Amino acid sequence: MENHKFYGIDFTSRPSAKKSLTCAIASFDGVTLTLDQLVRWSDFEAFEEALLRPGPWVMGIDFPFAQSRKFVENIGWPSEWSQYVALVGTMTRTEFRAVFETYKAARAWGDKQHKRVCDTRTRAQSPQTLHYTPVGLMFFEGAPRLLKSGVYLPYHHTAINDRVVVEAYPGALARSMIGRTRYKTDDRRAQTACLYDARVDILAQLAERSRAAFGFDTSAPLSLADDPSGDELDAWLCAIQAAWAANQSDGKFGAPIELDTVEGWIADPSLVNNKE
Repeated sequence: MENHKFYGIDFTSRPSAKKSLTCAIASFDGVTLTLDQLVRWSDFEAFEEALLRPGPWVMGIDFPFAQSRKFVENIGWPSEWSQYVALVGTMTRTEFRAVFETYKAARAWGDKQHKRVCDTRTRAQSPQTLHYTPVGLMFFEGAPRLLKSGVYLPYHHTAINDRVVVEAYPGALARSMIGRTRYKTDDRRAQTACLYDARVDILAQLAERSRAAFGFDTSAPLSLADDPSGDELDAWLCAIQAAWAANQSDGKFGAPIELDTVEGWIADPSLVNNKE
């Protein structure tokens, strides 16, 4: 994937000047993935425009592209990804919330929100989650936009073009280096030196371990650690995951052997052939 551009996007369900979409733009020379630029988008329009940029490029985005098979079957949605995402695209935000809340209300405690296989393996939240970190709303805002843009989504949506998007999850990559240590927060009162040190640790380990972990070196400034929200660092981690997926020799973009195309997967080395 030499001479390709790679993008990593830290996503939010309500972009604004205060909490923007953060995009890392990187280049690859066949040996080193280099962070060239960081940009912030305060609305979805800029994101939609980025999806339409001419390729070749590969983009990793931090939100769940799909729902669990259990939820899709129980709710009666079509089993084809593009069909159920198109259905979601016809809903208002209020209608979408109502569908999810009604589903949960009728189910027993402990069986209200379901995880995909990749969520369990990476300790990610259920894509039905609407509160705290509302990844369900990220799915609502993001997945229909991916479908509408016509990008190639491996195993979800085939398209004849060189604009490729994979699901990323920077938390999985961060935990492979620092375990459960926290490294970010949007709460200004909790933005401590310890969290800064954890971000520095992640960047230091990337500099040392990237070749062994991903098959290429990575280069980014230490100033990424200065963002206490972690959005800039997360965007960079998403770009790394996108580059790793694109450079898999089997052409499967890092998908595990046993893949449910209803649910999809997260582009991270930890999921390859991982059945735990």
